[in-house]
Amino acid sequence: MNWKAILKIAFDALMRNRIRSLLTMLGVIIGVAAVIVTVAIGTGARVSVQQRIESLGSNLVYIVPGSVTTNGARTGAGGVSTLTVADGLAIAKLPNVAAVSPLVQTRMQVISGGQNWQTSIYGVSPTYTFIRSWPLASGTFFSQSDVTTVAKVAVLGQTVVNNLFPDGSSPLGKTILINGIPFTVIGTLTSLGQGGGFGQDQDDVIMMPYTSVMQRLSGTTTLQTLLASASDTDHINSVQAAITALLEERHRIVPPQADDFMVENTQQFANAAEQSASIMEILLASVAAVSLIVGGIGIMNIMMVSVTERTREIGLRMALGARSGAILQQFLAEAIVLATAGGIIGLGLGAIGTVLVSLLAKWPTIIPLEWVALSVLFSAFVGIFFGYYPARKAAMLNPIDALRFE
Repeated sequence: MNWKAILKIAFDALMRNRIRSLLTMLGVIIGVAAVIVTVAIGTGARVSVQQRIESLGSNLVYIVPGSVTTNGARTGAGGVSTLTVADGLAIAKLPNVAAVSPLVQTRMQVISGGQNWQTSIYGVSPTYTFIRSWPLASGTFFSQSDVTTVAKVAVLGQTVVNNLFPDGSSPLGKTILINGIPFTVIGTLTSLGQGGGFGQDQDDVIMMPYTSVMQRLSGTTTLQTLLASASDTDHINSVQAAITALLEERHRIVPPQADDFMVENTQQFANAAEQSASIMEILLASVAAVSLIVGGIGIMNIMMVSVTERTREIGLRMALGARSGAILQQFLAEAIVLATAGGIIGLGLGAIGTVLVSLLAKWPTIIPLEWVALSVLFSAFVGIFFGYYPARKAAMLNPIDALRFE
């Protein structure tokens, strides 16, 4: 008998007991569906985290204040800033540094006409949009001349635009008041949405020259952050090391004295997020795979029952010349058909479950194609593994004893 005939006989045998076959497949169906849903959630979460990290900037390296010791007391990370504009200018001269921007931040009430809104105000340099890969929606960004002249100009994020100009009118050329000081809106930023380290609204911001924020609004003389962009991904680590060495020299820090700054890069976050998401994805898939094993045990049990019920049939086929190998193939084919059909149905239910999770829970989900193929193949393997013993038991029956079986 060829495999086509064997599969037809196996399919006919299973269709004679439709309900029992469906119940037997239930464990495999649930297992495959659970694997697909959990892997889709894990993959979607990993991609979402990667996209948020990438949205922070292009090959971004950032420098923030570290811990300093004052009168014997350590301030802790970020307690006191020792970063200056001069530090940023020195970093910009390092090899493989594409751009540098200071960042000073404050939060104030902004007024325009009859509307007002409290928002974050970022003082940056003209290179900031390049470092953050953040294009303009309209208008222009301020220039180095605006930085030098401490110009009263501003570029608005979309959340600020929506709240200060709810009628949909263009904010370009309009005047906004911040701390009683008038600033002219010269541009608006494209929307980035939720993001950052804690999922904050990235569009709830106003950009202006860092000199304007330092001299007109906050009165600070040091920087909260320095942002640098490496020329390419391969040079991120070397740029980070070069910045660390440069700032240690500029700040006169010698071992064992601790640095008064911290240098990090987004690639480190991306690698950590990738590793955590991969581990979580494997754990979730492993838990779901337990259902497949349970389903395989169910297939083995029902195949044992089937062998007992069809003992006389097996004996009759052997008496008519069927060899033990053909009997083995027939029952093994039935187990494979059960498991594979359950896997295919499980794939369909898993896809439906993934869509429902995405719609109802608003979680990002992605079904990797390799997991689709792997689920079907693993289902077939479950059928082979758990179906072999019952099939072998059927093949080893003595024809005379089988014919006499009641």
